[in-house]
Amino acid sequence: MGRGLNQELGLIKAGDTRWGSHYKSFENFISNFASIIDVLDSFVENARITNDLNGSLQKKKQDIANAMILVKLQKLNDRFNKVTSDLLNGVACLNPIDTFSSFDIQKILAMAKLYPDDFDEFNMRILENQLVNYIIDVRDIDKRFSNLGGLGELSRELVETKKHLTYPLEFLLVKFALLLSVVTASVERVFFDNEVYQK
Repeated sequence: MGRGLNQELGLIKAGDTRWGSHYKSFENFISNFASIIDVLDSFVENARITNDLNGSLQKKKQDIANAMILVKLQKLNDRFNKVTSDLLNGVACLNPIDTFSSFDIQKILAMAKLYPDDFDEFNMRILENQLVNYIIDVRDIDKRFSNLGGLGELSRELVETKKHLTYPLEFLLVKFALLLSVVTASVERVFFDNEVYQK
């Protein structure tokens, strides 16, 4: 790709009979190996997000909240690091829309690990066990949680039913997720304003 020196370092197609071109291609491949791995990692991450987004948009009952999170994640992927991805994935998994269809214990635990002051090793073990009971309770047993429209409604219902006392660690994560949605909106606004200003 590119011109001048960049062109010389690009990966060129090896000729059928010219061993010199094979050597040059191999040499370029070795010198660019780290960059190639970075690009392939980026493809894998973008493919995962695109696949999740496509799946979310093709559901009969579209989960708009999660779809919007995935769209934002896809748009801003190169601005976000793994921490931000773990946060957004965790928020999506806590969302009660479509009867908690996006619930994923491992992604929620990955989000919790980002708060080491609140989730030490002991609390992480408790949280993992509680999440199993929590999802059975709110998804399968207690019908008051069946038609919630988002994290705000989930938070209210947890308090009204006093389940925030039964599942205090889950409730803490829901509060973090609500705060994160406000912060994310503010950051997106800063990015948008900055892009408009630069144009």
